[in-house]
Amino acid sequence: MTEKREYRTEELAAEAGITVRTLRFYRERKLLAPPRREGRIAWYDDHHLARLRTISALLERGHTLTGIAELADALDQGSDVAALIGVGGPTEEEPVRLTPEELAARFEGQVTPENLAAALDLGYLGTDGDEIVHISRRLLDVSSALVAEGIPLAEVLAAGVRVREHADALAELFTDLILRHTTEKDLPRLRPLARSVVEAELSLALDRRLREEP
Repeated sequence: MTEKREYRTEELAAEAGITVRTLRFYRERKLLAPPRREGRIAWYDDHHLARLRTISALLERGHTLTGIAELADALDQGSDVAALIGVGGPTEEEPVRLTPEELAARFEGQVTPENLAAALDLGYLGTDGDEIVHISRRLLDVSSALVAEGIPLAEVLAAGVRVREHADALAELFTDLILRHTTEKDLPRLRPLARSVVEAELSLALDRRLREEP
């Protein structure tokens, strides 16, 4: 287990590569959580250091301090990982841990407070301390690939809301079908069959749509 480290103001500024004046300015802008107080001494920890490094990385990518404050506020209000994926719940998806700057690099210039809030509301993202957790590597890879093709992230997320509605309806359909003829313990075993039907039907639907295009 890693020992928790604490820093005085000057030590934290030196570790983060900024001046004490800049550190105090960030505190005034509420970009940092308040330190632990011991008399007149302020003690900071590794969470404060991680936040400072994130601020520096986002500033280098062109974000403003106001934008960073809004992003931090959205993250602070997001669900934690336990609420996002449940503890020990069944899933075939692989969660992905990201720092805020890694997320910004994935969606260059499009990690706005509005898009971040939309992703949090959709349940794509959760927080775990100073890290962001995306619920699915496949969804993360597809989303970033679509954005790289020129599709705005806001539209990808809006499409995700509609896809979620249809996916929930399909999941309910297959669950009801399976439970009418088998038992609940058979659901995990038959789950791949339901997914294969959906993938095949979507492929055929895309074929039909492409044939309709002039």
